[in-house]
This record gives sequence, C-alpha cells and structure tokens, in this order.
Amino acid sequence: MILENLKKYNILLASKSPRRQNLLKELGIKFNTITNINTNETYPDNIDIIKVPEYLAKKKAQSYTKIIINNNLLITADTIVILNNQIINKPHNKQNAKEILNKISGKEHTVITGVCITSEKKQICFSEKSKVFFDNLTNQEIDYYINKYNPIDKAGAYGIQEWIGYIGIKKIEGSFYNIMGLPIQKLYKHLKNY
Repeated sequence: MILENLKKYNILLASKSPRRQNLLKELGIKFNTITNINTNETYPDNIDIIKVPEYLAKKKAQSYTKIIINNNLLITADTIVILNNQIINKPHNKQNAKEILNKISGKEHTVITGVCITSEKKQICFSEKSKVFFDNLTNQEIDYYINKYNPIDKAGAYGIQEWIGYIGIKKIEGSFYNIMGLPIQKLYKHLKNY
C-alpha cells in the first residue's frame, strides 16, 4: 500500500457505485465495500445548495455509527448536479433521464461531490466542485445513450466516462474524477495526512 499511515486502518467504502469503488481501487488502497444501510437522502430546505453533498456524505457516515469502532476508517460520498441553481437528482426512469438530458443539453452545469473520512477519533469532510459544458444533444443521441447505458443510478442522468461524455461534453473546469463521483486527488491528499 502506498499510504503507510493507513496500514493501521481497516478501510471501508460505503458506496454501491462501481465508479467510486474502481477509483479507490486504482489509488492502490486496500478496502472493503459496505452497502447494507440505506440513508434517507433528505436535507434541510434552508441549507446552502453547495453544502448539500457534504451534508449528505456526513449523514451517510452517521448511518454507519455502529461500525465506526476500533481501527475502522469509513469513506462516504455524495454527488449532486446543479443546473440554474436547482439540484438535478438521479432519474426515476428512462423517460425522466431523457427529460434531464434535454435540460442539460447545450448548457453549463455544476457537479459537486461531498466526501467524509470518519474514524473513531476524527472526521474530515470536504467537497469538490467542477463545471461541465454540454454541447447540444439530439433526441436520437439522447435515446441511444439512455437505451444503451441506462443511466438511472447517475446524478444528472449521465456518466462522463461513457459514450455521452465522449460526444457531448465540450469542456470541463475542475476535476474529471469528481464528475465521476469521487474527487480522488483531493481524497488522496486528505488520506495522506489522516
């Protein structure tokens, strides 16, 4: 393991996301995945919109209080997409995914991921913000993507690392991996100093 300071910990990633799991694995960190608790992803109406992902990452960590013991170190994360100062949630179905992709077509939106690293002794929470600039998408392109990739589990109804990212994204400002769901460079820095 590259990060010697983490050898004393049993690292747990609380995420069903295969993208997050793969990104953490590529860091060369040994970890186990846990997904047995579903957190209610609601947040207060008066919270600043950019603080929502960090709030939800912290809420997810609180759901796992019983396992934050001994040498366990828990990583939780939440990603949101913001368009016109509104949160665009994960789509409910293919029709909803189509509506979302039509909304973000030809526009700029913001992706924010909040992350919490929690152990028995301390908790570090942070977030990362990236901007994504979409080209205009045709209905045929949107239908093709939804039918081939079924992006129901993705914030904003798309995965930047998939076909829609290749053909639809003109540019990004910020971390590419943040848009995938885990700001891996920032996470590495925090783990290095944990």
